[in-house]
Amino acid sequence: MTSRPDILCIGAMLWDVIGRAPRRMAPGADVPGRIRHIPGGVALNVAVALLRWGLAPAVLSAVGRDPEGAALVAEAERLGVITGWLSRDTGLPTDCYMGIEDSQGLIAAIADAHSLEQAGDAILAPLSADLAGWTGAVVLDGNLTEDLLSAIARDPRLALADLRVVPASPGKAERLEPLIAARRGCFYLNRLEAEILAGRACPDAATAAEAVVARGAARVLVTDGPHPAAEAIANGPTLTLPPPPVSVARVTGAGDCFLAAHLAAGLSNQPREAALRQAVEASAAHVSGKDVP
Repeated sequence: MTSRPDILCIGAMLWDVIGRAPRRMAPGADVPGRIRHIPGGVALNVAVALLRWGLAPAVLSAVGRDPEGAALVAEAERLGVITGWLSRDTGLPTDCYMGIEDSQGLIAAIADAHSLEQAGDAILAPLSADLAGWTGAVVLDGNLTEDLLSAIARDPRLALADLRVVPASPGKAERLEPLIAARRGCFYLNRLEAEILAGRACPDAATAAEAVVARGAARVLVTDGPHPAAEAIANGPTLTLPPPPVSVARVTGAGDCFLAAHLAAGLSNQPREAALRQAVEASAAHVSGKDVP
């Protein structure tokens, strides 16, 4: 029997192919660098980061029975992620993400999450079986379709769950609208994603977080690269905190580390200020090429 998890991470579990050059790149550049082929996807990235905080996460996602899927599941299990409730019999190939980074950060990326999107609510089947009555934390990522996110906002199986929501990319931020309209979840956004949801440009993370709260979200955290991060809540003060200066070694997955660290702090009943600090420091450590704790 699969062990009972502490947290459910629902969304993308795929292979990341990340190319990184140690210099600035112009459009069309062809430069030396390194290419890594590593387990990824927002749901899996958050799960792996949660393991570092002593938590037991399970991923609900769609992973093919192709060689790529078998290798991905084996690696996730080796890391300690609970994979016993994955949707495997979809007849679909395992998804993949390809990103290009230079010394300043992400240049461009393509996410092929078609298998996850086509699997739809099949990935939620365990909520009617082994995981019925779930009242714990649930991480949702924007690689899920807007229709599925809308259904989750109304799903009685998750009515008492603590939803933590991340869009996965600016291009998918609008998929979160149903959850904002339903006033469900705590949202983790970068400033561009927050601006998309707010419907206007914002000068900083605090303004952006407050703008999304004004749209109906109860709690919003916004990061802004090397600039101060912020947390805004309905009917409460907004917090801000600058990240420590670091040299950029990688950027993919930084937001996932931020979410995991903040969630772990909340589950250990740390106050808002301490939770934000833990999240900011964990994200900065990831960007610098280190992992915490």
